[in-house]
Amino acid sequence: MDFDSAFPSFDASESCEAHERITGPAEAVSVALVSTFPPRQCGLATFASDLVEQTQVFHPEIDFTVFALDNGEAGYDYPQGVRPLGAADPAAYRAAAEDINANGTEVVWLHHEYGIFGGPDGEMVCDFVERLAPPLVLTLHTVLTEPSERQRAILEHLLARASRVMVMSRHSKALLCADYGAPGELVEVIEHGAPDRPRDGTVAAKSALGLEDRPVAMTFGLLGPGKGLEHVIDALPGILMHHPEFVYRIVGATHPTLAAHDGESYREMLVARARDLGVDHAIEWENRYLDTDELLDRLAACDIFVTPYPNLQQSTSGTLSYAVALGKAVVATPYIHARELLADGVGVLVAPNSATALAEAIIGLLDDRPRLAAMQKKAWQRGRSTIWPRFADAAARLVRSAIPTARARAPLSVTPHLDAVFSMSDATGMLQHAIGVVPDRSHGYCLDDNVRALMLMNVAPGLEPGERSARAVTYASFIQHAWNPDIGRFRNFMRFDRTWCEDEGSEDSNGRTLWALGQTLETSREPDLRAWARRWYDTALEALATMSSPRARTFVMLGAAARLKREPDHALSRKILAEGAEFLAFRLSETRSPHWPWFETRLGYDNPRLCQALLEAGQLLDNAGWRQDGLETARWLASIQSSAEGVFRPVGSDSLGRDREVFPFDQQPLEAHAAIDVARAAFACDGDPFWIVQAQAAWRWFFGANDRGAVLADLPSGRCRDGINPRGRNENCGAESILALHLARHSMLALNADTADDSAEADIGRTRRLGIQKPANPLSYL
Repeated sequence: MDFDSAFPSFDASESCEAHERITGPAEAVSVALVSTFPPRQCGLATFASDLVEQTQVFHPEIDFTVFALDNGEAGYDYPQGVRPLGAADPAAYRAAAEDINANGTEVVWLHHEYGIFGGPDGEMVCDFVERLAPPLVLTLHTVLTEPSERQRAILEHLLARASRVMVMSRHSKALLCADYGAPGELVEVIEHGAPDRPRDGTVAAKSALGLEDRPVAMTFGLLGPGKGLEHVIDALPGILMHHPEFVYRIVGATHPTLAAHDGESYREMLVARARDLGVDHAIEWENRYLDTDELLDRLAACDIFVTPYPNLQQSTSGTLSYAVALGKAVVATPYIHARELLADGVGVLVAPNSATALAEAIIGLLDDRPRLAAMQKKAWQRGRSTIWPRFADAAARLVRSAIPTARARAPLSVTPHLDAVFSMSDATGMLQHAIGVVPDRSHGYCLDDNVRALMLMNVAPGLEPGERSARAVTYASFIQHAWNPDIGRFRNFMRFDRTWCEDEGSEDSNGRTLWALGQTLETSREPDLRAWARRWYDTALEALATMSSPRARTFVMLGAAARLKREPDHALSRKILAEGAEFLAFRLSETRSPHWPWFETRLGYDNPRLCQALLEAGQLLDNAGWRQDGLETARWLASIQSSAEGVFRPVGSDSLGRDREVFPFDQQPLEAHAAIDVARAAFACDGDPFWIVQAQAAWRWFFGANDRGAVLADLPSGRCRDGINPRGRNENCGAESILALHLARHSMLALNADTADDSAEADIGRTRRLGIQKPANPLSYL
């Protein structure tokens, strides 16, 4: 009997119907894909290969560079353009991240399974993603309901770094949101893609395999104990009693990892089991790894596809997606992917680990051929939503959604309002932190912010003299009260009830206070306030001049330089400035290398201030060597704080404590302000328009020209968000960030000599497209 003649045929044109597709813009998008990749034999590698191939077929504007995770065991011969990435080699991850960051990559698309990255549970992936500057798109192939403590920590770390997350089941999204705290808007469900083939190829496919007139069931994929195939073999005696011509085809090689450790023991067990049951004649084995076209031909030759997986947590099965898209009736255990894809009669779900349930389901379909035909058609129709054109559209949308698109202008002609500064202040001083835009009293005050606030009051334009004086005196009073005469140091942190948290603040906060006193001497418009600053400067200078922290001494140097600009003959300031410059020059000589011309073996915060202090010392004390060292280190710092497109990328606070390494996040407004100040100091030394360009990039960083297209500055209110993390901006508006914005504007005005020309400012487009060119007239750049 011709088994297939009992089933109605379908017009082949059904598979070629016009699908409504979203065609993206032709603008090129560069994507670094991180995954296993063929010729490595695993389901993830196949998926990654399909993703690249099919996306480029339907969206050729998306350009992939593949970083193939390599376990080093098989010596894979990767296709041209695929870059091996040693999965267990920390240096390989560092090199790959540096390459990605340096080459203008717009999106990193990382595919995650716990077993493919190096370290316990693949924890090396955490260090890798920390180093990435482009937006991270994360595809999770496994979301565990009961992870170990380390597995949970790894996934939460990845989620905190991801701009977008792709999962392939609704269950996985719900689990991520409920158990891992992922924001729902971050997670997108994109079902596993599948080929688009006509439904009427079964007869020809069977004929090619010599299976005419026989009902065929099939399982394919890499073999291993987790597949549950023994239960199908146990079901064969019952099936053959009703349908003696039935054949069960098992297609696929043993999983390479299993084969390397246990050989063919699982397959041999299955063969012996079939022989003992007397059903070995009804099984056809195809023991090899098939390419996609061969696999589809084998799949086309079956009537029923069987996935008897015992692991009901499996959220993705590429083989299941393929079978449904080719219009095959499916008998499956109720694992996650099967429950979702086979809903509404698309397939039959059976109890796990039950040969009886499998036999009853298969016999039921073979006995009721109209039902089988209806299920096959329903499967084929369901598969239209997952075929490659649809999948490629979804993939392209996902990539584009991760790319920053903020547009902003950064006019110097608009003065940021001081409301944000004053709303963070009270009669005591300026509060440290905010929750959103509301001051957070629980963290009280700190000296650092009050000295910055005083510096701003000295230079802020547009204030009525009375208000300027009142505000400046408040911040000055905080500084004065912070002095602890018993130990000759300023305190730093104060509770909201005005009690101090400590007897002595950090060296850096003390150094910054001396800087503010010198800057008040230089720039305050009030003689009385200048006299006050002179008194406290003289009181504190000798006590603070011997501090060991490089940044503390740098801040003291900047305070001394400021006083010398007002009082060029102040001998102690000249001495302190010279000794500080010699200290920095010595530090540089001790730690510099061809690839690390810096004062320390690591980068901290406010890094440009070290260069700035040397430059100002070189100018004021006429020392060419210090000027040269300052320019060299400032240029090097500018080079590592610029993206391939010229976008300002400040050294992130994640870099703190890491020797000779630079991490891109979290980016702080403090660093943008410092970059403008050092550009101003460098421009005063050599007049190179390069510094104008650098300052412009740092200023525009506040307005969306950054790695996430995040607009931090709000000029009408004068607020500034607290920085940029891998997902975007920190929504809080703390004192340090607000003051950095206002002081950065003053520095830009000073650099631009009050000649900003808003008409020459170009709109900032997509961050990834921003390329800042050296202007013909270095002062007509805004």
